[in-house]
Parts: sequence; C-alpha cells; structure tokens
Amino acid sequence: MTSTFLGSAVAMKAAVKVTSKKTVAPVASLDGLKKAAVVGVATILMASPAFAATIKLGGDNGELGFYPNKITVAKGETVEFVNNKAFPHNVVFDEDNVPAGVNADAISHEDYLNGPGEKVTNKFDTPGTYGYYCEPHQGAGMQGTIIVQ
Repeated sequence: MTSTFLGSAVAMKAAVKVTSKKTVAPVASLDGLKKAAVVGVATILMASPAFAATIKLGGDNGELGFYPNKITVAKGETVEFVNNKAFPHNVVFDEDNVPAGVNADAISHEDYLNGPGEKVTNKFDTPGTYGYYCEPHQGAGMQGTIIVQ
C-alpha cells in the first residue's frame, strides 16, 4: 500500500488477520424506530396547533368582511379567527343559525378585537351550519358561515 502525505511517498505494509466472523445485532430495531418517529410527530403536533381554517376579520385592503366568508370543516376541528383590518371586530354566532343544542352565547366572542393579529378560536364538535357576524359591521354585511360535517 502506498500513501502520499505532503508530497512524500511512504511505503507501508499492513498485515490484516481475521480471526473469526461475528454477527453483530443491530442497535435499534425497526419497531423501535417506528415508535420513536410516532412520538416525535405527536410532540410536534401538540407543540404547534394546526387549525382547520383561518378566517381573517377584515380584508387585506380594509374591506369589511370575513375572508373567507364560508368554510367547511370536519367535526372536532378548530377554526382560528384573526383580526386583520378595519377593526374593531368580534365574532358573534347567531342563536337562530346554529345547530340544535349549541349555545350560541357560549361560542361567541363578543369582546372586540382591537389590534391587528389578535386571535380567537373555536372548536366545532356538533355537525351542522353555524352562522356568525361582526356586531359593529353586521349592517355592512360582515357575516359568515361555517359548515361542520
């Protein structure tokens, strides 16, 4: 075997002797790696909640409205409402336009969101149609619909 180091040639003889062949067990089994991956993904999901939808309160150019104003989500999913422009806004569910047995007052957010980026969330566990509006801008048509399947 010849090796070059800083321009010098060095001749080396290396004796290799194999005395026995051993089988080495793997350090981690495939099942162990699968379990670790599941735990890792679950940890990430718990640390950063994912929302089924994000609804902006006020359009990017200052329009009065919910954007988007109609969405469909699955039972058990969470919707995030984010204050965007032309505030103050709130999210009030219409007691005549929610599924039977749902308390509109309990899921409404009547306190005003006054600054950009302020957020409220709702988790929807009962299937049906939910109508909601912004109290100060209801007369301007600021309303929306969430369909829970």
